[in-house]
Amino acid sequence: MREDVRLRDVGLPDLEVFFEQEQDPEAARRANFPPREREVFMTHWKTRVLGDPDARVRAVTVDGVLAGNLVAWSQDGRRFVGYWLGREFWGRGIGTRALGLFLRQETTRPLYADPYAENTGSVKLLERHGFRRAGTVRYEGREHIMLVLDA
Repeated sequence: MREDVRLRDVGLPDLEVFFEQEQDPEAARRANFPPREREVFMTHWKTRVLGDPDARVRAVTVDGVLAGNLVAWSQDGRRFVGYWLGREFWGRGIGTRALGLFLRQETTRPLYADPYAENTGSVKLLERHGFRRAGTVRYEGREHIMLVLDA
């Protein structure tokens, strides 16, 4: 049976789940993003993510269970997309379906993403949706692939 993947607005109680997902060492390794302390995480999400009127922020649910989030934001004149799913939701096509739903809502093009180069699953997910490789960038000495969705 196909799982029901949906997007909805993010509520403050969702931040607890997002925080726990960020603490997963394997997820942090794949994202090349170190887990933050709880207060730093919550402040960032409340002020910089949910508090940014330009950001598009959606919770991903699977059969009604909170699975993760998708976010689009503007930075240095470019519009970026990023996402985070709990490990128990990896490898089931949930990210692919959720990103497809999100891209129907977030219609800004070009749209950029910069996954860690060793996170091949994330790179493939973005490429499945038409993102193309546009070079590399380095964060804290590690290579990330710059991808862009033009249309």
